[in-house]
Amino acid sequence: MNDYLLFMLFEFVLQEANGNVFKELPRHLTTVKNFIRISVFVGLFIRLFIMSIMSYTGGTILAMAGNDCVCIASDLRLGEQMTTVATNMKKVHKLGEKVYIGLGGFHSDAKTVLDKITFRKNLYELRENRKIKPEVAAVMVSNLLYQHRFGGYFTEPLIAGLDPTTNKPYICAMDTIGCISAPNDFVAVGTGTEYLLGVCEGFWKEGMSSDELFEATAQSMLSAMERDAASGWGVIVYTITKDKVNVKTIKARMD
Repeated sequence: MNDYLLFMLFEFVLQEANGNVFKELPRHLTTVKNFIRISVFVGLFIRLFIMSIMSYTGGTILAMAGNDCVCIASDLRLGEQMTTVATNMKKVHKLGEKVYIGLGGFHSDAKTVLDKITFRKNLYELRENRKIKPEVAAVMVSNLLYQHRFGGYFTEPLIAGLDPTTNKPYICAMDTIGCISAPNDFVAVGTGTEYLLGVCEGFWKEGMSSDELFEATAQSMLSAMERDAASGWGVIVYTITKDKVNVKTIKARMD
């Protein structure tokens, strides 16, 4: 709406100036008026109809922390703007025994980051002779993204897991150049983030058990799937506890 009002303001100014100013100017300066009008049209078209590369393939990922447990969930849709390409796309991947990574954004860049970070994780565990912690995995991903900041990867990683020794939950998300945000409650990336955060505020509470955490995560994701056209075709939820990892698939909007 702001773009439309800006365009109308430009149009009004140009029409007013047409009779008073432009008729007194040489012919080549009259072209400036048309150039401004076309520029505003093009800018408005880009803002309204051309999607960001970060939302080109769509998708939403959410992580929540509970009492010695974490949940990480994603939708199953892979798209090309508003065209659905696949309905069983895996966006959450296992990095360690209790460490998972979700990759939102442009799918091909997400796959590249996953391959590179898997290689670095394997090298770390061989060199250090110990299992990787979620905090270490987050720093590793952040370093990778920051190294490529001038020709970056169009992906927003999300890390969720438990410390292999203390079982302390850890969740974090980062932007395309690796700036880490590690809250204590929940974090989301992807096209449905704006629909998730308010719902998560209502569902999340401190000290939730694994069952309560799964329910809160699932209901939050289902709510976002109803509102985000670039996500959908079901939700897969990973519940990570100190004893095991439960994986459940939930039916959601199928369009």
